Amino acid sequence: MYKTPSKQLSFEDFNQPLGLQMDPNNRWIKKAAFIPWDLVEKKYKKLFKGFKGHVAKPARMALGALLIQIEYGYSDEETVEQIKENPYLQYFCGLLGYEYKAPFDASAMTRFRKRLTPKRLEAINNFIIQQAEAAKQAPHHIEKETDKKEDSHHDDTPPSTSDKEGTLIVDATCAPSRIKYPRDMELLNEGREKLEHIITVLHTPTDGKKPRTY
Repeated sequence: MYKTPSKQLSFEDFNQPLGLQMDPNNRWIKKAAFIPWDLVEKKYKKLFKGFKGHVAKPARMALGALLIQIEYGYSDEETVEQIKENPYLQYFCGLLGYEYKAPFDASAMTRFRKRLTPKRLEAINNFIIQQAEAAKQAPHHIEKETDKKEDSHHDDTPPSTSDKEGTLIVDATCAPSRIKYPRDMELLNEGREKLEHIITVLHTPTDGKKPRTY
């Protein structure tokens, strides 16, 4: 038996206990945003034909647990332990808020794998990759359109040239080799030689002894 959740959980809906402040930029929060949970939900509930028996765990919990296990290579028992201890993983699995208890028994992982076969997981994974690539390309597309608009306002007059031309070093990590750096031993030696010359000129030769310089 399967019961469809009332709505898909968002980060704003996740109940954070007093003192817990979760980072919205966490990778599991971002990853959850790319997964088509509604689509998974529709396909997942078709696997349940009858209306009798115990209510199965939601699709998001089943898929989320399997993805976590694949990501880290955990055993079934360790996967449940990690979800129990990590609020980000609990959000990823669709829990309404953080609670320090196992959301399901480790034996449920076997049932999750029977329903979400490798073929179904591969289809979901490909869709996630397409969503991520589309999100990456969108800002570049907007940037190119903006550049085109800006270029349309520029005239075609070539830049004026000057008789005072040189070479511009753009890379800040580059510098001509003839420039001495503060760590250059030659600078230290040059300072030592000049200091010795000053001592030689300014010392009073009444006792006939020159101060030590080494």
